[in-house]
Amino acid sequence: MSSRAEHLPLAEPAVEAAAAAAAAARHVPLGRRLLRHSGVVLGGALLLVMALVAVLAPWLATRDPVAIDPANRNKRPGFERVVSDADGREQRVVHWMGTDALGRDVYSRVVYGARVSLVVGAAVAGLAVAIGLAIGLVSGYLRWLDAIVMRIMDGLMAIPGILLALALVALWGAGLATVILAIVVPEVPRVVRLVRAVVLQVREEPYVEAAVAVGTRLPALLWRHVLPNTVAPLIVQGTYIAASAILVEAILSFLGVGIPTDIPTWGNIMAEGRVQFTKYPHNVFIPGVFLTVTVLAVNMLGDGLRDVLDPKLVRRI
Repeated sequence: MSSRAEHLPLAEPAVEAAAAAAAAARHVPLGRRLLRHSGVVLGGALLLVMALVAVLAPWLATRDPVAIDPANRNKRPGFERVVSDADGREQRVVHWMGTDALGRDVYSRVVYGARVSLVVGAAVAGLAVAIGLAIGLVSGYLRWLDAIVMRIMDGLMAIPGILLALALVALWGAGLATVILAIVVPEVPRVVRLVRAVVLQVREEPYVEAAVAVGTRLPALLWRHVLPNTVAPLIVQGTYIAASAILVEAILSFLGVGIPTDIPTWGNIMAEGRVQFTKYPHNVFIPGVFLTVTVLAVNMLGDGLRDVLDPKLVRRI
């Protein structure tokens, strides 16, 4: 008992030092904290490279991604050939990533496929966060509406997301807009529950009760006092939704129920190459690497933002 008492005074300086370190970390500018986090820097850099590849696809691609050349089917990466242009001049063409079963340039198709994946990820994240934020704010603050909305959200979450997306795509038909909406629907309940949890906590704060006491209208109350508290968790959640959406789109395209095959995506490139995977693995392996790197970059960025924006974790940075 005496030995335990002897150590109690030593704990107070340690606690005070930890609290001081946490307070000092919170006063570091946000931009500096972001640059000091390796996950944010590396994930952001990889994602920026992929975004540049998608934007510059017309200039980076060496061939038309949908042009068929049966004479040069299933060529290995690095295959070279000489072609003649309209004026009869010969030029050397290098297929850096080989060709597929129809003679299409895999490199050009992978580069254009980055556009679809990033558009789907960004669109799904933006729509899911916007819709979930609106529903979660109202549901979390209005008690009489909360039970109804949350039972609907629980019902949607009870269905596996990929199965719900498959059912919606089968119902509405394949297409880019359809795939985006089909992926948004399963993601909305997760955002709603996150926003609702924040609202339930914030609405009990004294400054919110004071705003209600002075007669602040509900829209102004939500906009000024409740919404700012949801920004940080929503940014983090949005990155995870984007990564999940990129994967789900690839799965749908791989199964043949997502983006039509005339639009190159990483999913349908791998689907078309899986038949001859043992002989020509590059048709599956190369787009798979791009898909993996992109999802990894988004997840690393999300983990880093969580560490930087969460007050409980800021002391570790």
